[in-house]
Amino acid sequence: MQRFIEMQQKLLPDLVPVMRDRYMLLRSISHQQPIGRRALAQAMQTTERILRAEVELLKETGLLYVTAAGMSLTEEGAQVLEEMEPLASDLFGLSELAEQLQQVLGIPQVVVVQGNADHSAWVLEELGRVGARLLKQYIREGDIVAVTGGTSVASVAHHLAPAPSFRGVQFVPARGGLGERVELQANTLASAMAAKTGSSYRLLHVPDRLRPDALQTLMEEPQVQDVLSLLQQTRIVVHGIGDALTMAKRRSYTEAELQELRASGAVSEAFGYYFDAAGQIVHRLPTIGLQLEDVQRAETVLSIAGGESKAKAILSFAKQSCQNVLITDEGAARAILSATRL
Repeated sequence: MQRFIEMQQKLLPDLVPVMRDRYMLLRSISHQQPIGRRALAQAMQTTERILRAEVELLKETGLLYVTAAGMSLTEEGAQVLEEMEPLASDLFGLSELAEQLQQVLGIPQVVVVQGNADHSAWVLEELGRVGARLLKQYIREGDIVAVTGGTSVASVAHHLAPAPSFRGVQFVPARGGLGERVELQANTLASAMAAKTGSSYRLLHVPDRLRPDALQTLMEEPQVQDVLSLLQQTRIVVHGIGDALTMAKRRSYTEAELQELRASGAVSEAFGYYFDAAGQIVHRLPTIGLQLEDVQRAETVLSIAGGESKAKAILSFAKQSCQNVLITDEGAARAILSATRL
């Protein structure tokens, strides 16, 4: 297949960019359907005039249908998209990007999806779709799965579906609540994943950031002890990777605390730990939940993060050498490779 694609690129060099653009158009519609032309043009960072011709062509070939509500894929369009997926990675150079990242980051499995999550909302959905597929691949009956909060993990929850392998699985929040929308908190996502897969879940009703005295008191609560015991038995971890200062601001750090983080060189955040560019811990939240040693003991750790703005954070956390799988996008992948070549 790779050889066929190489020949195609030599004989018909204009064909590959056209296929790429139309594949991305179909994929974008599939994640946002029904969607109007103006909204789609904004999502794909193009103009309605350019988009109109492509939409008309795909409509004429029977891959799209248009109603007053917007554009959607036909059954044939969905089938074409599914059949193209195995080709897409080679056709668009994503397999090569993934292999380069595996070598640079030292992560056994890397999957790169098209686009840049910083610029296109549909890319986040694509990250979630792939994350859900890989979780289904790795899950085993009776597993305990720890999940963090955030938009990337929320997208995974959105794309999960029942499967026999989810029988007896428990989803457990990796941390307490964070000062963000309730639908993005770990408790909410653990329950959503359980509902989507027909599994069970536990909740951790504690704030994400605690005073030392409150931390000690809550640690003695039986319900908290029960959840912490489950977290120590976690086999699979599903988590996002945050930019250090962005996460600190979401946790309502004071300006003085933010300045301390800047001075320490904090680049990334995961599980309440802040890491510098060398992957060293420079700050740690006094919080209840999954600890880094628990993550390192887990058999499978799925990290999900996209957008070129996350490149430094992804590179920083990778130096912890505790993740088996990274799911990212072209924007982040190219930014990481560019940074490591300097």
